[in-house]
Amino acid sequence: MPNPKKRHSRCKRMQRRSHDALTGPAISTCPQCGEPKRPHYVCPNCGTYKGRTVIKKEEV
Repeated sequence: MPNPKKRHSRCKRMQRRSHDALTGPAISTCPQCGEPKRPHYVCPNCGTYKGRTVIKKEEV
């Protein structure tokens, strides 16, 4: 089994980990109500997807 002969420096360790950061979820706006929603999902506020009502919401 190959093992490293020398210890890696802090700089090299951080360079290797530079791509491991987490990113937040993508958010778009609903064209019907303008509320933020996930792309390609039904809007949780008004219940529409691609201009069609998928989930009927009660008006309060």
